[in-house]
Amino acid sequence: MALKLYILDDDEQYATLLAEVASNIGWEVLAQQDPIAFLQDDILQGSVLVLDLNMPEMDGIEVIRVLAEKKINLLLILVSGFDARVLHSAQQLAEAHHFKVLASLTKPMSIQEFAKTLNSIKPQTKQTQQSALTENSVSATELEQALQQHQLVLYYQPQINMQTGDLHGVEALVRWQHPEYGLIYPNQFIGLAEQSSLIEPLTEEVIRLAVEQSRNWQAEGINISVSINVSAENITSLSLPEQLKKLTDKHAIDPNKITLEITENAVMGDLTSSLDVLNRLRMKGFALSIDDFGTGYSSLSHLYKMPFTELKIDQSFIMQMLEDSEAMVIVKICIMLGQMLGMKLVAEGVETQEVWDELQTLGCDIAQGYLMAKPMPADALVQWIRISK
Repeated sequence: MALKLYILDDDEQYATLLAEVASNIGWEVLAQQDPIAFLQDDILQGSVLVLDLNMPEMDGIEVIRVLAEKKINLLLILVSGFDARVLHSAQQLAEAHHFKVLASLTKPMSIQEFAKTLNSIKPQTKQTQQSALTENSVSATELEQALQQHQLVLYYQPQINMQTGDLHGVEALVRWQHPEYGLIYPNQFIGLAEQSSLIEPLTEEVIRLAVEQSRNWQAEGINISVSINVSAENITSLSLPEQLKKLTDKHAIDPNKITLEITENAVMGDLTSSLDVLNRLRMKGFALSIDDFGTGYSSLSHLYKMPFTELKIDQSFIMQMLEDSEAMVIVKICIMLGQMLGMKLVAEGVETQEVWDELQTLGCDIAQGYLMAKPMPADALVQWIRISK
């Protein structure tokens, strides 16, 4: 089946030209000038939308909002002849609504640039269409059964010490081994867990699996730290520190080997309860990481108040830092801030040697990303460690 491409641009001649280019390289194209009519159509999930931000009747920002409200999962190519800052900000807005932005192009753009962008995204589009199908097919009842039947599994992504090149630790990343759909990625069920009040038991299951795996590795002589993502619900649960300490004691795991990753937005709720839980976790020896730093809405006062030991720079900045001067500034500020507060600095999304080299020069401590290794099952990680040595 041909890949579906929607073009939404009020300039009919321009839209027709883009449609012709896309059609010539194998896309099934639907060009529209009317945003309201487009939003009333039956839009194919997982398709690509070329979206002009500057339209008189309904602008592209409004279109993004309506698509999010309707839960229509599309890949976006944003186009604008307006201020570059607006285009950049619109990309951040789209990503905040959980859309993947494939490119942001400034009008007038060359036909070669547009064709190159389309050719580079075909594999991603196929994957997103399958993801959308799976996401719309699983239910809260199935997810609850998955928790009861222990269908969740963990993959582990190595984190590398940038000064020595040694393995520092791993991040535990959850997957759902679905009996019908196979391996389902977290972006396809975490939102469902949050909406159906299953995120707390899901996180507890992830913690249990990670601690048990740490014990197994320890028995094989592999002594590494494990980072675990913790939800907002968990960090306001006053019983979490005692429960986690009992679990690590049961499996003879040093709490210093467990890092709990908490997103910026997770600490924005009940600040008093969060401070209570986080301080008691630190006093019991667990490390604390502020995850996706720079993408949330916390203030510097929150960072000052919370007993974090690690700052994790979001991959959206790391992956763009060499091409986007603003992303580079944010990375530099994050590193400087972490260093001055005595925190370890982790860069996620390191995919090229050039990015590694720049981060190393800036003084980043730990790198995580496809340059070193993709997430892998526990047994594959053991083999990876042996080969790496």
